[in-house]
Amino acid sequence: MSVPRAKSPSRLYRDVRSYDRVIVPDGPLASALNRQLDRTHLGPFAIPPRRLAAGRRQESEDRLAFLDIIAAEDLSWKRCAYAVGNILQCWEHRGSHDAILEYEAYADATTERAVERIAELETASMRLTTETIDPELDVVVVEPAMLTQLERSYLPAEYDTVGLFTDAAFDVPPFRIHDSPTAIVAAVVDSVTEGTAESVGIVLDQESEYSPLIESALESAGIPFSGGPGFTDRSDHRLFLQLLRTAFRGTETRVGEVRSLLTAVGCDIRERDAEKRLHELDEDGVSWLVGFCHDIGSYTFADALSVFERRTSSSLDAFRAELETLGLAGKAVTEARLDELAFYLQTYEVPVDRENEGVLLADAKSASYVGREVVFHLGLDERWTHAAPRRPWVDRDAQFTRNLKSFQLLLQSGSQQHYLVQDAAGGSPVTPCLYFEELLDAEFDRFADLPSTTHHTASAPRGDAGFDKEPVEASSEPVETISKSSLNTHVNSPREYYFSRVVDGPEKAYLTEGTLLHDFAEFYVNHPDVVDDAALTEVVELMIDAVRPLVRGVDEATRRTEYRASLETIVSYLDANPPTDGAFLTPSSGGENAVAAHFDTDVASPVTERRFVDEELGMNGMIDLVQSERALLDYKSGSKRSANAIVKHAAFDEATDKPDFQAALYLTYWRTQAPDAELSFTFFYVTELVDDLITGDADVTEAVTTVPYFPESVTEHVRREAFFESLREAGANKCQKVLSKIEYPTYDALFDAAPLVETTDSDELIESEFGQTMIERLKAGIGDYKYVTTGSEQVMRAIADRQRSAFFEPDLDAFESFVDEQLTAVNRRRTGAERFPIEGLAGEPNYRRVDNRDLLLEGER
Repeated sequence: MSVPRAKSPSRLYRDVRSYDRVIVPDGPLASALNRQLDRTHLGPFAIPPRRLAAGRRQESEDRLAFLDIIAAEDLSWKRCAYAVGNILQCWEHRGSHDAILEYEAYADATTERAVERIAELETASMRLTTETIDPELDVVVVEPAMLTQLERSYLPAEYDTVGLFTDAAFDVPPFRIHDSPTAIVAAVVDSVTEGTAESVGIVLDQESEYSPLIESALESAGIPFSGGPGFTDRSDHRLFLQLLRTAFRGTETRVGEVRSLLTAVGCDIRERDAEKRLHELDEDGVSWLVGFCHDIGSYTFADALSVFERRTSSSLDAFRAELETLGLAGKAVTEARLDELAFYLQTYEVPVDRENEGVLLADAKSASYVGREVVFHLGLDERWTHAAPRRPWVDRDAQFTRNLKSFQLLLQSGSQQHYLVQDAAGGSPVTPCLYFEELLDAEFDRFADLPSTTHHTASAPRGDAGFDKEPVEASSEPVETISKSSLNTHVNSPREYYFSRVVDGPEKAYLTEGTLLHDFAEFYVNHPDVVDDAALTEVVELMIDAVRPLVRGVDEATRRTEYRASLETIVSYLDANPPTDGAFLTPSSGGENAVAAHFDTDVASPVTERRFVDEELGMNGMIDLVQSERALLDYKSGSKRSANAIVKHAAFDEATDKPDFQAALYLTYWRTQAPDAELSFTFFYVTELVDDLITGDADVTEAVTTVPYFPESVTEHVRREAFFESLREAGANKCQKVLSKIEYPTYDALFDAAPLVETTDSDELIESEFGQTMIERLKAGIGDYKYVTTGSEQVMRAIADRQRSAFFEPDLDAFESFVDEQLTAVNRRRTGAERFPIEGLAGEPNYRRVDNRDLLLEGER
């Protein structure tokens, strides 16, 4: 795999040594040639046209033109920048500053005025247009195809040319494929020392993830570098803009959205407060920021900058100078002016003083040559491809040729070249830079299709190139029991389960609301006589106060209505279904309850908030309400689920993406308290009837879903006379008609004639031997009528539906074993015997149920 070889600086110098002036397309290439000089030379030797015309270091003409125009004209900053960009770009491609006026679509009043202003400026472009290189000089041009039309207009009438490339071949080194950008950066930093930094160059796309990663890694390793962050990239500059933005975001700003700003001013933020509204956070460390936001109209940009400098103990002299240059320093801070400032900083590169020492960082889209001994090329993907301007004055073929030759030269920079790439990212192949298609005679879709070597991260990067690691104390005690929420999380994603135990999460509005509704329900069971209309109003206000920092202010009235409706739903249900005497239970000491604390009472009922820990079963939990000796109840604030859905999502042999084992786990525990008894677990959806209560058409039974448990097999259950009678009374029409024609012994005999297939698939049951036998026998006993077939099928659908909507003894026996398996897996993973995998029983996790998505890094690390 080869491309035409570029001439080395020494070889190129031999070709141009005798000339007075050598015009080259790239500044670093000129510097490399100038270092080869072996004789005294008057004036510049090798130099790009623009730098020769300027007679000094090049300045950004688009920024200078923009500043000149906005200082003299009352124009929109965006419109001005658009016009300046078009004028300079057209000038570069056509060689004349007013050539853009030939294009009617772009020749508006703003552009015409900008052309007039630009013509009055002393710029390198104007010198390139109006002047030429001294014709008395002996001039040679290196690779003239890489010069623009404007640069070529500066050349004398007569000059010689020298090519950059030879007929010899340059063998492109194999691509070094790494697992991730982090691994690539680690490999580079591990290869550089402070002593070798001056001989190393790194080429990357400055807008890619490689840029911040390499800068952070070099800084952490104490390796100097140049060509890195610009004016806008400075963290304190970004934070100052964030401060101003925060002042105009209103009272809905969340603490997590301004965490970096608060950290910079020394305010420690707890993770639980991340979702709270900044203006509702009762913390001394943020009061100044709230006050600043409130008074923003009284600040000038300079005043606001002084506040920021005092708070962060920093000095932003360069930013202050830029505000002066823009004429904003003494002006009041408004959102429109802030938008203009942000646009300016995003559009133009503000000059910064750089230390030109250490590792050289070069942008793949602006550099053509890197004059260092060792050059690392990072990424080399399609983001390295230049996007040719889609303007009528652009010769796209000529532009492509310039870009291709620039890329070809960049590939060969240095005596040693290292191409570090990713072959895949996010599960998709990484597309190599499109210029490779022109340079390499090969078919490929990804780097692995080209000569390459694969490098896996065998160990962490050296200690001084990354984050310091501190030992942490970790309990080696095995996990003895698991709760329903932990079990749900582990089944969805074991790695999420791990992070949920070691990483604190922010306080959420729905969790706070749910806790308070639970507290009220527990309080009402214990003190129903205290709750009247006024008390309900107090509880609503208590809930509003608790969630106010977490919700939008405009939603407060709606939430009051919803909370009141939910509280009334709880009262209605518990009045109609009070728990039985809990004398069969041991007393409960109660726990923290915000509602009880508000009314200065306690909650110590034996039937509410029953905590259980059963190490033999490996289960723990909190029972909201023991409705009776055989019935448990749990309050829910989410959307109602059917019994079928609850049983379905408790399956583990065919796990779903919404695992929910609460009913199965609680019934498994409770059957040890009431052996051989039929039990039930009721979900009471306390927010389900909000709309109905508002319209006055609420039925509290519509807010509950009950899942029964039968201490027997499905076959034993459905062949019982009680099930037969229930179908006679409440089955489907044809089912009732058929069963009314027979007596129970006839029904019972069906289960001896053929074995029942215990399945939740009614069609499978109907087609089974049992199903066909039932139809044939009932036809024989009743008559060969169509309703007999239909009725028989309805009986079997009822049998399948009962299995879909209830738990049976074999189900919970298997669930006990499943919990044992999950605990074994948890403890095996905790000891390091294996990693906590990302995928759960159902495969890829349901990411809607993942709180630590950014920590679930895929692939082997």
